[in-house]
Amino acid sequence: MHKVVIPIGPQHPALKEPESFSVTLSGERIMKFSARLGYNHRGIEKACEERTYIQDVYLTERICGICSHAHSTCFVQAVEELASLDVPKRALYIRTVVSELERIHSHLLWLGVAGHEVGFDTLLMYSWRDREAVMDILAMLTGNRVNYGINTIGGVRRDISTDQAKQILKAMDTLEERTKYYIQIATQESTLIQRLSGVGVLSHKDALKLGAVGPTGRASGVDRDVRRDDPYAAYGELDFKVITDNHNDVYGRTLVRMGELLEAYKIIRQALEKMPEGPITIKAPRKIPAGEAISRYEAPRGEDVHYVKSNGTEKPERVKVRAPTLANIQTVAKMLEDRQLADLPIVIAAIDPCFSCTDRMTSIKRAGEKRKVLAWEDLRAYSIKWYCEHGIDFTMLNRKMARKF
Repeated sequence: MHKVVIPIGPQHPALKEPESFSVTLSGERIMKFSARLGYNHRGIEKACEERTYIQDVYLTERICGICSHAHSTCFVQAVEELASLDVPKRALYIRTVVSELERIHSHLLWLGVAGHEVGFDTLLMYSWRDREAVMDILAMLTGNRVNYGINTIGGVRRDISTDQAKQILKAMDTLEERTKYYIQIATQESTLIQRLSGVGVLSHKDALKLGAVGPTGRASGVDRDVRRDDPYAAYGELDFKVITDNHNDVYGRTLVRMGELLEAYKIIRQALEKMPEGPITIKAPRKIPAGEAISRYEAPRGEDVHYVKSNGTEKPERVKVRAPTLANIQTVAKMLEDRQLADLPIVIAAIDPCFSCTDRMTSIKRAGEKRKVLAWEDLRAYSIKWYCEHGIDFTMLNRKMARKF
């Protein structure tokens, strides 16, 4: 049968972020899938090197809206290690509470998106209704529903009051009851089970080979979780279970995330009950001693890694971020091998991709070439020239638009 190559993106109504996928089809069957990253690059790593550490806390938080606390915590942990700071225990517990609230927010959002991708919009409405309750709690604790700004180097900026703790516990009871209902639907609704089972298969062997992290890996039997394996914040003092599954498909990823919701409610209750009294921050130096540190964090999508290199000044010499989507994106091609085109949206959605976290630019230097740094105007002129050489003349377009208006 004749093969057809279909481009999807980078601008596409079904994509929330600009990314480019190329799908080779034989009829409706996928023969090859490839993803080309880089369309959403914002230069955050380089921007961090030109700003102070305290400014970078808020910059790294904006790597991703859903995982904002994950990135800022991962960054400040590396800086605190370099500065040899002993963060107050109460601050670590507060970070843990916000971390799990963010996990609940992320998993409920994913559950709604997954429902929408398979035509189960009632699940979308219900799960996003519950997500609103979590975002309201985050706004109560931090002052904002997204990009919470709770972290600072050496602790946190806001405390949790007794009244706020009561409101959180009350919300956890309601959310747990509703999550159990969603689990009942997932395990009994035959239409949902049949639509998700056997779709996006990733064997345990392939999950290990391709480095899958988070729910994507755990749904293929990979028993790894940074919270347990390399404890940070208050996780080393809390009791929780790492949720795994052996379905090795989108259905298994659904069950893992819903199981993690129940564990998140459990962790938050423990953290609020065991939270010690005391300060929530300590004074941090403006200039961080020279050194290198790697910080790991179990974000809702999987292991997040931040590398920070300091040189004794108030600005880092290098900041490097390895977001979980970068680890998981290469598994998608394997999941889509010999599958139907109709499976593509839910398989991509099943890794819960965030291309804002992932995208980078690659600089290629040919042998004998001198490195050249382009200023903004030079880059703009180069772009116009490149498009003109490829038959697209924006100057003519501008003239037509001027005549029209």
